[in-house]
Formats: sequence, structure tokens, C-alpha cells
Amino acid sequence: MPNVIDSSGKVVREMESPAVLNGDFGDKLTVIYRAVHREFANARAGTASTLKRDEVRGGGRKPWRQKGTGRARQGSIRSPQWRHGGVVFGPQPRSFVESLNKKERRVAFIAALADRFNNDAVTLLETADFSIAKTAGFAKLLFGSAKAAREGPTTLIVCSRGETHAAEIERVGRNLKRVGFTDDGALDIKDVLRFDRLYFTTAAYDALTQRLAEKREQADGRT
Repeated sequence: MPNVIDSSGKVVREMESPAVLNGDFGDKLTVIYRAVHREFANARAGTASTLKRDEVRGGGRKPWRQKGTGRARQGSIRSPQWRHGGVVFGPQPRSFVESLNKKERRVAFIAALADRFNNDAVTLLETADFSIAKTAGFAKLLFGSAKAAREGPTTLIVCSRGETHAAEIERVGRNLKRVGFTDDGALDIKDVLRFDRLYFTTAAYDALTQRLAEKREQADGRT
């Protein structure tokens, strides 16, 4: 069960973990790998392009006669062995998009979240009375001191869209190099695994719990 802390770092209460995260996900490593690989593959532009020998401008004339010069025979100065010649088997524009069905994506995301919850890497932040005005104070809340923030565990702050103090939290924490920010709607498996710790505001945690419950109902409705 994750702890709920206030802006002073004091634990005020505990929250129940979402019921969907209580299962055994030890055999889901393959699905997690495929989901993460898909995220990175789909982000690739696929625009790398080289010119083949028939696409390079020039080289239409044979550089010298076939025999009698003592040099190797050449048909064009745009052959691959020539400087400024065409490229053999070079990259061409292509799509790297990979597909993964919704059920597998859902299982991978839940398995990654369950790992963070089971390893006590999730903390909830009560923002109703958030009163930290400086980066040093926010660093002390997350890492214990501003000095520790330079080498501490990487931390992702998850806020809810339209939350009252979301902009203020990002303002005091954006200069911390080991801290990232996102909102509950944009949280994906790549973010969950890339950071050592997750800090949810209570509003974002409620939204995440509802999101997981809805997905579970949808999955149960299909089965």
C-alpha cells in the first residue's frame, strides 16, 4: 500500500493499491518487452535515405576506355566504389510501426505498474495544501536535500489534468535533472519503467485507479 505524504514529507495515511495490480505478473516479461519495443519502434520517423547509383546525378559517360590504359575497367564515376558514388544496400524510407493488440498492451502496462507497487516505488502526494515555493524545498521533499537530488533515484511526478497545483509543482521541480513530469492520461509503460520511482498526486492516483477499473470492466465484458 503506497504512503500518502504532505508537502512537508510527513506520512498522513496509506492508500489501498488497485485490486487489478494484486495478481502474479512474473511471467509477463515477454509482453512487457514487446510493449516497450513497440513504443520505441513507433516513435521512429523512418526517413533515413541514401541514393543508389542510378539516383546519383552524373556519371553517364564512361570515365576511360575499356582497355589499354593499365587501369581497372570502370563504367561510371557514380559506381559505389567511387567517391560521391551511389550507396549499396543503404537505408530507404520505411515504416517501423509495430502492432500489439489492446489486451497485451493492457497486461504489459499493469504488470509494469504492479512491479513498482510491489517494490514500494510508488508514493502519493497530497496537494490540497501544497505550499512549496522553491526548488530546494521540493528537492528536500523528494530526496532529503538539494545535494542528494543530484544523484538520487530518478523520479516521475504524475499529476492530473486540470489539477489546481499541477503548474506550481512542475515549476518548482522542472530544474531538477532527475525528475520528470507527466499527467495521468499520458502515462505509459515506457514512463513507468524508465523512472526508479513514481510520485502520484492523490487526484492523479484516483484517476489512474478509475482508468484501470474501466479497462478491467471492458476486458471482462469481452471475455
